[in-house]
Formats: sequence, structure tokens, C-alpha cells
Amino acid sequence: MAAPSGRSGRRAWAALVPAALLCLAARAAAEPGTAPGVAPSTAEFDVRPGGEVHSFSRSLGDYGCTFTYSAQGGTNEQWQMNVGVSEDNGLFSCSIWRPQGKSYLFFTQFKAEVKGAKIEYAMAYSQAAVGAKSDIPLKQEEFEITETTVSHREGKFRFELSKLVIVAKTPRDEL
Repeated sequence: MAAPSGRSGRRAWAALVPAALLCLAARAAAEPGTAPGVAPSTAEFDVRPGGEVHSFSRSLGDYGCTFTYSAQGGTNEQWQMNVGVSEDNGLFSCSIWRPQGKSYLFFTQFKAEVKGAKIEYAMAYSQAAVGAKSDIPLKQEEFEITETTVSHREGKFRFELSKLVIVAKTPRDEL
């Protein structure tokens, strides 16, 4: 299940995913050193306009996330990427966002790719929550989700991006 269908499914995921991501971060922060290599990692990076394709990657143990994009207009913007693994090693999360909420860049393309896990849920937003403002999701037809990627949909994407959230299921060794 890559993305829920229908309004009620999206609302259910929209409520569940932020809570799950907070739990992942809180557990890892509360128990440093208990599971080597699984503490969440947040890194800042510049999203640069100019029409060239750029990438930014983070990895955590066997899992990784790469954000590839091209943007126009304005100047560099500070963005963040957070990667985390659940305590039971069953989920890998990758969040990419502009902390100020709304990007003023004109994105011509974007793709977020996870390695080592398969996407269970993903959502892209034209505006990230900040202050009293809420996340504003892209329309479902503006982006597509595969087992390992979330990317713009050519001809449908309206060039606005401020946040991507991915939750992926990690492979399990059966006993």
C-alpha cells in the first residue's frame, strides 16, 4: 500500500504518520546507544535554484534516502532532511522539508528515493506546517509513488514543493 485512496484514507494516514515519526524520533532520542546506528539523523542543506539537477543524501545503517531536484527563481533556501529507523527496525522514515514552511522556488522536478526499504506511505506538500499554518498536500495527480520513489508527475506537477514525508517498511528476516 503506497498511498491511501479516497479522502478518509488520506486523513487517517495524515493523522497517523506524524505521530509515528514523532515516536521514532522520541524513542531514539530517549535511548541513545541502545541500538547502534539507529538514532535519527537530521541534516541541513541548501536547495539551489538555477535549473541544474542537484541531489542530497543521508543514510542510517542499511537504509538511505536521496532527494534529487531542479529548481528556478530566488536564492538558496535552507532545507532539512531527517532519517530514522523504528526501535524494532521495521520502519525507515525520511522527511525532507523547508522549516520556514513555504518554498518560494519554482521546482521543475523532484524525486525522493529510499534504499533498503519499500515505501508504505508517502505524501508531498506544497506548504509545510509552520506557526498556525497547516501542511497543504499536493493533489494526488501531481506526484507518483513507486516501491522506492516519490516523484513529480510530468505535466501535472504545479511546481510547488515544501515538504516530502516517506515511511518505508524494512525487510524482515523470518525465523
